[in-house]
Amino acid sequence: MSAAATLLDRHLHTADLPSAPSTAVATGRQVLGHRYLGKRWQGSVLRGWLLGLLLATATGQSAAAAETPAPASWDVLLRNYFLHSDLRDEVGPVQQSYQQEWAQGVIGELRSGYTDGVLGVGFDVHGFLGLKLDGGRGHTGTGLLPVDGKGRSGNYASAGGALKVRMGTYQLRYGEMMVETPVFDTADKRLQPEYATGWMLEGTPRPDMQLQLGHFTGFKNQAGRSSHDDLEGAGVSTRGSAISLVGARFAVTRTFSAALYAAQLDDRWRQDYLNLRVSDASWTLEANAYRTRDQGSATAGAIDTLAYSLLGSHRIGAQTFTLAYQRVEGRTPFDFVGGDSIYLANSVKYADFNGAGERSWQARYDLDLAVFGHPGLSVMARYVSGRGIDSTHTSPDSAYARSLEAGGRHWERDLDLRYRVQQGAAKDLRVTLSHVSHRGNDAQGGRDLDRLYLIVEYPLRGFI
Repeated sequence: MSAAATLLDRHLHTADLPSAPSTAVATGRQVLGHRYLGKRWQGSVLRGWLLGLLLATATGQSAAAAETPAPASWDVLLRNYFLHSDLRDEVGPVQQSYQQEWAQGVIGELRSGYTDGVLGVGFDVHGFLGLKLDGGRGHTGTGLLPVDGKGRSGNYASAGGALKVRMGTYQLRYGEMMVETPVFDTADKRLQPEYATGWMLEGTPRPDMQLQLGHFTGFKNQAGRSSHDDLEGAGVSTRGSAISLVGARFAVTRTFSAALYAAQLDDRWRQDYLNLRVSDASWTLEANAYRTRDQGSATAGAIDTLAYSLLGSHRIGAQTFTLAYQRVEGRTPFDFVGGDSIYLANSVKYADFNGAGERSWQARYDLDLAVFGHPGLSVMARYVSGRGIDSTHTSPDSAYARSLEAGGRHWERDLDLRYRVQQGAAKDLRVTLSHVSHRGNDAQGGRDLDRLYLIVEYPLRGFI
């Protein structure tokens, strides 16, 4: 996937992947509840099976003729981003009535082809420039721009790259990259994407199967310049730790697909993930489930959480209707690092509805205005309500023991208007206007706010 396409599709991850029936969740709970990963991730049966399959398939393909080398290509994404948050509460380390920043980002990527031969070698290089257009001291903090010790935001830039090696249908990358898996997914929600430094092995041993195996030790957050930043979760971060992951996606039939992943955040947790999806042209049923348990020295405290969601959507002409249910079982929240590392249905623009014991419901409506003579124009309205948050059973020495209260509840309403230019000199230019409202009581962790996004993106691409 090209860099521009990836960035355009991921910058506002709002759980738009439609998710499944209750029988699927029951199956998922049985699978995830079983310790199929063994005592430690490094010695897991799943890891051994996937590694064996990777090596066997790669060996079988080593004698195959190399594919015709692809030419080098480049992508540049121009992203203009305005974000205003009207803060309706009085919480937070700095008392602000609102946050507002406006910035221009330039995201570029150069991808080489591969050298000739069975073992092809190449490289990927990316660079970023963020220019402050507005964001004075006193109303910073939107995440668009870095903020210094005096509360002032400013311009910033960063760069990175990765070496890549290809053999047959397998590719190994080493360096700084964006990562997209259900257990570790670097976000692209603001001006600059998040990046991770490490290695990733990906392959397709069969047309209906995709394998991924990775290990990451360095991280660059959305407003960072360095690859030595930390990605923060609800209670833990990547500080002093590494993330390892392994997983596979399967296209079982034309309408049924599945995914199974496992990840470990060293000395924090081990996390398992299951996805089941059934869909055709007009309807989708999907189930997502995560099982998280403390691991190693358990520096975040005891963790034993099951989080799952069910989603059903039905398309009738230009309209799509979606309903979803999400549940978190356990004494701690469902936590993750990497801003998009939560593929649950009710993880939306502001809130993730992932509190300890939380139950949430979603209703969503989409309308494609192309059928009314406006191609490229669409609208979306969504409402999510969560309740039952109970952190009173959290251990006082846990990383999640910030507010030991029960009865937490909150809601979020999202409105989107999107337009993509279909032809002409500005073809593929995209404009997104979004409004978010969030309200809750004191027993949940989110803020009361009204937020406005205005994002204009224009991709450029070519070959060398």
